[in-house]
Amino acid sequence: MDWLADPQAWIAFTTLVVLELVLGVDNVIFISILAGKLPAHEQGRARTLGLGLAIVSRVLLLLSLSWIISLTEPLFSVLTYEISGRDIILILGGLFLLGKSTHEIHQKLEGAEGHASAHVGPSFAGVIVQILLLDVIFSLDSVITAVGMVDQLAIMIAAVIIAAGVMIVSAGPIAGFVDRHPTIKMLALSFLLLIGFTLIVEGLHQHIPKGYIYFAMAFSIVVELLNLRLRKVRAEPVKLHEAYVGEADN
Repeated sequence: MDWLADPQAWIAFTTLVVLELVLGVDNVIFISILAGKLPAHEQGRARTLGLGLAIVSRVLLLLSLSWIISLTEPLFSVLTYEISGRDIILILGGLFLLGKSTHEIHQKLEGAEGHASAHVGPSFAGVIVQILLLDVIFSLDSVITAVGMVDQLAIMIAAVIIAAGVMIVSAGPIAGFVDRHPTIKMLALSFLLLIGFTLIVEGLHQHIPKGYIYFAMAFSIVVELLNLRLRKVRAEPVKLHEAYVGEADN
């Protein structure tokens, strides 16, 4: 628990919570859409169970990835690099974040609206299974982001749980804010590109001090907040495309 007295750990924790909140908006949206396909008396239970599964899947993935990353014994060599289980996870995780964030940016700006909504099953069990599977997919970028930003497992788990708790009680206002200011979403996705690159570099045994990453992200956030604060003329924001949309929006 030494990290409690470390200012940089608190900066990392706060940054991670905010990033998890922005990235978690899509998770809450698709859970709501999936649950909305059920009868009204089952929707609340499906949403609660879905959000609970999201928290559990994230914690389990964090525990498993943290254990794998502790495996530093070299498995094989490539040129001059000795590759361990930790290096493989970092490199694959970085490539996943680069690919996922690039795909998400394309989907938000040029993708088809509501293209994934047709895959929703009507039964309660079918919806829960889909929520569970998609939770794992959504959890991957969330968990890999946590691993790339923070070294202490306790900070990762605390940030993920707190962000999920905040999303449960205030999903509507957060989703509305991100919808009104789509640059926040794009900024979060660009952070994933940065973190993905950092993970790949770490996997190749080239260390980048986390403080540089935090400064770049914090500076970008401050600039965007100033933009939102000082902008005099509020034009209609760009409407980001959503893979999951409600029936009323189709």
